Amino acid sequence: MEFKIRKARPEDMPAVLELIQELAEFEKEPDAVIISAEDLKRDGFGTNPAFTCFVAEAAGTIEGMALCYFRYSTWKGKTVHLEDLVVRESMRGKGLGNALYTRVIEFAKEQSVKRTEWVVLDWNTHARAFYSRSGATVFTDWCTVQMEENAMNKFLEKSR
Repeated sequence: MEFKIRKARPEDMPAVLELIQELAEFEKEPDAVIISAEDLKRDGFGTNPAFTCFVAEAAGTIEGMALCYFRYSTWKGKTVHLEDLVVRESMRGKGLGNALYTRVIEFAKEQSVKRTEWVVLDWNTHARAFYSRSGATVFTDWCTVQMEENAMNKFLEKSR
C-alpha cells in the first residue's frame, strides 16, 4: 500500500478531528472530545502554533495522524510530547502507525530535543509492546495526573 507522511495543513483538521474522536472511542471516552476543527485550525496554525501535526495520507484520504508539542523538562530541557497517534481501524497493520511514529521521532531529533515522551493506557498491551520493541521505556512507577476545568475552578475557589 502506498501512503505518504506529511505535515498537516489547516484544511486537514476536520479529518484530524475525526481521528481524535475515533481514538476517544477506542479509549472508552467517546464524550470526552470537546474541541472543534476550528479550534485545531486556530491552535495549530496561528502565529504561535500550540502543536505540530503529521498525517498519513493514502489515495488522497487522511488515514492517520500524530500530534505533538513541546514541553520543558527541568532535567532534560526542551522535549517533545506525543499527545496522540491514531490510525483508522480499517487501515491498521499497513505500516501507517509505524511511519507516523518514526516521523515524530525524526521531528524530535530535528528539533535537537533530548527526550520524546507520551502516555499509553495500561490496558493497551499492543501499543505498550510496540513501544518497548522500539526502544522506548514504558514506566510502571509513574502515574499521570490531570486536573480538568471544573476541578481547577473548585480548587481555585477554595484557595481564595
